Amino acid sequence: MTIPQDIIRSDVLAMTSYPVPNATGLIKLDAMENPYTLPKPLAEQLGARLAQLALNRYPLPRPSALIDRLKCAMQVPDNCDVLLGNGSDELISLIATACAKPGTGAKILAPVPGFVMYSMSAKLAHLEFIGVPLNIDFTLDVSAMLEAVAAHQPAIIYLAYPNNPTGTLFDDTDLERIVRAANRSLVVIDEAYQLFAQRSWISRVSEFDNVVVMRTVSKLGLAGIRLGYLIGLPAWISEFNKVRPPYNTNVLTQATVDFMLDHLEVFDAQAAKLRAERARLTDAISKLPGAHVFPSSGNFLLVRVLNAATVFDELLGAWILIKNVSRMHPLLAECIRITVSTPYENAQLLAALKNVLV
Repeated sequence: MTIPQDIIRSDVLAMTSYPVPNATGLIKLDAMENPYTLPKPLAEQLGARLAQLALNRYPLPRPSALIDRLKCAMQVPDNCDVLLGNGSDELISLIATACAKPGTGAKILAPVPGFVMYSMSAKLAHLEFIGVPLNIDFTLDVSAMLEAVAAHQPAIIYLAYPNNPTGTLFDDTDLERIVRAANRSLVVIDEAYQLFAQRSWISRVSEFDNVVVMRTVSKLGLAGIRLGYLIGLPAWISEFNKVRPPYNTNVLTQATVDFMLDHLEVFDAQAAKLRAERARLTDAISKLPGAHVFPSSGNFLLVRVLNAATVFDELLGAWILIKNVSRMHPLLAECIRITVSTPYENAQLLAALKNVLV
């Protein structure tokens, strides 16, 4: 069947779908997932709880008891509210949808290279995306950001804290300068990797009328249940809630998060292991010929090598999947991104890299 070209949007016809490679049988180091599973006793307890759910009923659209528990656990200010999403991706889409005012030339602005869904959400919502290049060392070019804010007056500004794919934790003073200058914009501080950076703007979110903080449980170790949450003043959350699909978080996700909140110490301990492995892996890769590791506050490392495509292919031949980000942006030339994993998987990676980087 040939799809009539006059039905599908022309820009959609020109797009490709988000690529997710098949990682079956591979050491999977491409997607910044937590490699640790739940301890068996906890997995059994969770299974018993999920087995009792009424799968024949729709989930609560806004599960107030769960939201209250989440607010308490994450130390959300009392005067702020929380919106749940089907992962951060949906929240990014909801924000774009709510702010896409026809005929106004509304724009989304973010440092680049950055998370691809910021620009993707702009494209799908017919917003213009303005990317402001980072400095060559991947720090924030504050002057350029301030100039772009003044010139474009964007509706939305994304500041990833820390940034993906660079791993950079932008300076708090720099972020505050942008927030204060962007008094006609919504500033979304994306804290997807907060457990590994151990820094947060949640305690400060109510200081500013134009700031919300976005989080996810994916990097915590629950990528499979797809839950993101947005923290901000009730006026913002109320508007974004209007464009949320009515049953966007399912009963299995809600119950799993409720269970997780009783066992945060397990995830904190796993994150501590990964932070220690991040330091060890950084040191080891830095000693390999032709490899430069950039400082990272995430659960991944950005590494510049002599030939990113060759390194990617050679590692894939050794059954190790990483991410070749060298074509994402000129600043990322010959860069690969590697998820920090368990000591065993990291040792496998290092052994393979030693054979490639000679």
